[in-house]
Amino acid sequence: MTRADGSPVRVLVVDDEPNLAELLTSALRYEGWDVSTALDGQSAIRTAREVGPDVIVLDVMLPDLDGLSVLRRIRATSPDVPVLFLTARDTVEDRVAGLTAGGDDYVTKPFSLEEVVARLRGLMRRGGATARREDSTVVVGDLVLDEDSHEVFRGGDPIHLSATEFELLRYLMRNARRVMSKAQILDRVWNYDFRGQANIVELYISYLRRKIDKGRAPMIHTLRGVGYVIKPAEGASAPAGGTGSAGSTPDGAAKA
Repeated sequence: MTRADGSPVRVLVVDDEPNLAELLTSALRYEGWDVSTALDGQSAIRTAREVGPDVIVLDVMLPDLDGLSVLRRIRATSPDVPVLFLTARDTVEDRVAGLTAGGDDYVTKPFSLEEVVARLRGLMRRGGATARREDSTVVVGDLVLDEDSHEVFRGGDPIHLSATEFELLRYLMRNARRVMSKAQILDRVWNYDFRGQANIVELYISYLRRKIDKGRAPMIHTLRGVGYVIKPAEGASAPAGGTGSAGSTPDGAAKA
């Protein structure tokens, strides 16, 4: 896996346990990635500004700043960088707190190196950090999503999304006109069970609505007790030359 320009993917590992940081660094360098490390929050913020990482592995508990504070500081200058949280705490509340603060995924200690690598690969695919491929555009009505460049446009206007918002929108668009349940969305977008805490889905749907539908004819609809569906707004049409399997092939649309 390389960046779009063919250079190695840049990863920042932040953990106050030197042995663990070294272990993660060795495993990620084995993948051919360019790895930087930081052992505390202030160093992490400084290093992120210096190297511009494509993805960050961030411990929640650090000696100076907590991981959520570090994330907010980094996102102030690098709003798109995906973040994988590491923590020894495994409660539903901690997971939801980390994700609602802007984290894109969550791994609890102890963990396997293979799991961390797999999660990072998934985040980088979401974030468009890796090389482009053909036919990466998905179109639903006047909404266009490019899976590789991580760009989204509605009616030609650019829409800025976080990595998780992008993945949620992509899932809905790839299943346009189909009603997707909260359980399906959790399994596909977050890849693990929130033990019934599906409010994270409602939260991110509300984020998308503010960015996709605000001031426009709505595309994202709720079927109470069933799930969510995205479909072209009334009167909207695909951009000239637009292609994409989700927007161009009706599949027995569910009514919203």
